[in-house]
Amino acid sequence: MAKKIKLPPHIICYNIFKKRLKTAVSCEIMRHIMKVQLRKLFVFVVFIFLSARFVQASLASRVNAILSQSSQQKVEYSVCILKADTGVTAYEHDAHHSLIPASNMKVVTTAAALRYLGSDFEYKTKVGIQDSNLVIIGSGDPLLGDRQTDDKYSRRQNWILEGIAKELKDKNINSLKDIIVDTGIFDNELVHPSWPKEELNRSYACEVSGLNYSDNCIMMSLENLNGQVYISIEPQTSFVTLVNEVRAVLSGDSAVAAYRNVQPNKLTIKGECRNKVGPFEVTIERPAAFFGFLLAEYLDKNGIKVTGQFIEKASVNQKDLKQIAEYVTPISDCLDRCNKDSLNFAAEALMKTIAAYNNPDEKNGSWQRGAELIGDFIKELGIDENEFCIDDGCGLSRKNELSANIITKVLLDVYKGSNWSLYRDSLAIGGVEGTRPIADHFQEEKYKGKMLGKSGSLTGVKALSGICITEGGEYIFSIITNNANGESREAINNIVKAIIDEAEGNS
Repeated sequence: MAKKIKLPPHIICYNIFKKRLKTAVSCEIMRHIMKVQLRKLFVFVVFIFLSARFVQASLASRVNAILSQSSQQKVEYSVCILKADTGVTAYEHDAHHSLIPASNMKVVTTAAALRYLGSDFEYKTKVGIQDSNLVIIGSGDPLLGDRQTDDKYSRRQNWILEGIAKELKDKNINSLKDIIVDTGIFDNELVHPSWPKEELNRSYACEVSGLNYSDNCIMMSLENLNGQVYISIEPQTSFVTLVNEVRAVLSGDSAVAAYRNVQPNKLTIKGECRNKVGPFEVTIERPAAFFGFLLAEYLDKNGIKVTGQFIEKASVNQKDLKQIAEYVTPISDCLDRCNKDSLNFAAEALMKTIAAYNNPDEKNGSWQRGAELIGDFIKELGIDENEFCIDDGCGLSRKNELSANIITKVLLDVYKGSNWSLYRDSLAIGGVEGTRPIADHFQEEKYKGKMLGKSGSLTGVKALSGICITEGGEYIFSIITNNANGESREAINNIVKAIIDEAEGNS
């Protein structure tokens, strides 16, 4: 058994002193280390802060120089640049000044569509049989029969008409009474009152119906063969009447145009044709009837007779409807065509769809109600109602007014939400794809693919809004110009390049 040895008091005191001294030294060392680390952290924070301030100051200097160019002195600018991760303003110039936004209106419309309809929303156009009648329930889908969307999914031309005919044949249905179309999802105002009347035959101003087909346009081509000008259209249909007043010429440039008459869907084609012209798009009137007529013609060619007439209704009782087909378009496709390709029609359909789905019966979507709801969405972001005016969804109306502040706040709201990746992928990519003002510019290696956005153009209006994705962070921006001139687009692009340069230290 080990013996316990009792230490003298002076040795015990010495050991206690030794331990306390060691602890004190350790604490002092730790305090020193912490002070050093804190100094380093402070220096780092100050460096980051000063660097950010330096970048902001340098960016401001470059943007101000661009805006001060003699060619831009009379141009109105509204500019806002935000750091995406913090929402802090990196630069602004009359950011709250409201201007005509042109197609940058689509940035707000598509964001509002995601807010009100959700990322899982789908347009569903239903086809069924009811009392020997063929019934189509329109959903307002802007991409039903859209050529570009069909190409994306490798669909054949007329695949919808083929599908309906096949379903009828498979059910041994060889005769139908009426073709009835329910277009009540939207109201009966097909043309926006603020759109230029002389441009209603252009594809960007097509009618907007509860049932749409092939962008509510026909494709027209002309060819001069031995002094005779021939006109062809696609799809081929007797729904449209053509009056050919085009002169065949042997020299000079070809120039033709299609003009509307008092009679709906009667087009007078005028101009001169040397060799070939087209194909180019021309709008039709009464889109629902256009689809019904095309369907009846196709069914007749395939042995299915329609003995009655075409009937358009605001509401069809679906109680006894036996559905035979359904055509679905996801909202993601609409966002792509709207933002990447700037399809006006898609924006207007989204606007009316927002309105319809916020009505008690989920019908009768109108431009007026859509404008109210988009305005409410903007106000939810803390923006005063005096800073904007919403008239249509695509930006063709010159009554629209937005500020760069609004567009950046809208983009920031989407950026912070769960739908950002879906929205981001709908934007055009600088130097890569989308509308020409974006795809054809930013081709330099240091800019290519680093700007995602939406351009806008009207007479005297040029705009560009989006996000710059750089090694130094992501920046949300909006640049709107009114009283713009031929050099304004380059000035806008140079502002975007300055954002990328300053963020990546390339200045």
